Amino acid sequence: MKRGRTCRGVPPPLELECLSALWRLGEANVQSVRDVLLPQHPLAYTTVMTMLDRLARKEIVTRRKVGRSFIYTPVLTRDEVRGRAIRELVDSLFEGSDDALRRYLSAPATPPPAARGAEEPASLDAALL
Repeated sequence: MKRGRTCRGVPPPLELECLSALWRLGEANVQSVRDVLLPQHPLAYTTVMTMLDRLARKEIVTRRKVGRSFIYTPVLTRDEVRGRAIRELVDSLFEGSDDALRRYLSAPATPPPAARGAEEPASLDAALL
């Protein structure tokens, strides 16, 4: 990781997908990760390699040389990444307050503005009749 840059606790989406493939595989080389991702994301070999290298630089995965390729192994568990994601959410949207997040999650859901507007004519009709 370079100095002066803040590292997100949660990898960006494409890195996270590569990490998810590694969680399923346990450990793997670039081609094996690419094979897992291929049905949903037709990514180039070099793209997957770049994502795994970034994860290694961030110390989210380790890599070891085997023959001419690297084998990548996750360092963080799925639950550890989930915990980081929740922490980022709480810090950025709930001013660091776990209680504020709990209150938000336990509050009754309010319909989106478009849905509220659609309900008003029906309730107005009912009130007039």
